[in-house]
Amino acid sequence: MSSEFDLIRQYFTRPTPSAVLGVGDDAALLQVSPGMELAVSVDMLVAGRHFGEADGPGTVGHKSLAVNLSDMAAMGATPRWATLAIALPAADEKWLRGFAGGFFGLASKFGVELIGGDTTRGPLNICVQIMGEVPPGQALRRDGAKAGDEIWVSGTLGNAALALAHYQRRVELEHREAAAMLPFLHLPQPRVAAGIALRGIATAAIDISDGLLADLGHILEQSGVGAEIHFERLPLHEVVRRHIQDEVARNCVLAGGDDYELCFAAPADRHETILDLARQLELPLTCIGRTTFGAGLRLLRKGEIMAVGAKGFDHFAA
Repeated sequence: MSSEFDLIRQYFTRPTPSAVLGVGDDAALLQVSPGMELAVSVDMLVAGRHFGEADGPGTVGHKSLAVNLSDMAAMGATPRWATLAIALPAADEKWLRGFAGGFFGLASKFGVELIGGDTTRGPLNICVQIMGEVPPGQALRRDGAKAGDEIWVSGTLGNAALALAHYQRRVELEHREAAAMLPFLHLPQPRVAAGIALRGIATAAIDISDGLLADLGHILEQSGVGAEIHFERLPLHEVVRRHIQDEVARNCVLAGGDDYELCFAAPADRHETILDLARQLELPLTCIGRTTFGAGLRLLRKGEIMAVGAKGFDHFAA
């Protein structure tokens, strides 16, 4: 049977050329690039809550890092290093091999080095901390939106939530529809390049992890502004659009979570600049509304205020 340290050496020890000291000591040593600020975020994924027992270890490894990369994207930061703490029910080497493959496959794509962490025995639980760099004063924060800014989102909304709703039998998708939605749930693509490109353009930003309404609400609250959002402008995948008359599908779009797209505010005079960025990035960027004076968020559909049931994911909601 492999020991804890055997598992670390075999599955989680990789070269860390940009770190002064990586895996193998009591702490890692880092040298931040001259003139840069350090951005740090951490996320936890719990079996049965964030992923199911039937989910492949490769997709779990990918998603455990992707959700953290999405936080770096929302800050406009370049991801650099990560730590990984993982509790395992048993030393299942086949599972670990798959998990490490998914994790390091994404890490390599974004130039992230695993510099340390911890392993222990217990219910399956994965905690990743990520560190990135951003030039001073250029981080995308939640508190900078001004009344009159346009509100934008990247990609399309509701795909992952619709896939989960299908799994939970709250909505029925055809086989080909479900197949089209599943990658959005299991293999989210963090918008790091978009976040970096929006430095100096966006006045505020957040990644959509708990649902559009909830996460946009954080920008509005911290910026002290309100907003008007037009439902018909929300960017939808063709599968979601086919089901949008269903209340479940509408809630997936507005409050489903797990999109890992960016929601950001920007001055109206940067509209064409953002459309140019969308073409350069080959990523849809869609203006969905505008910030307003005062508080509160109004969702409009064909000019009429639209009532909304669900507001967003909350781990501790009843």
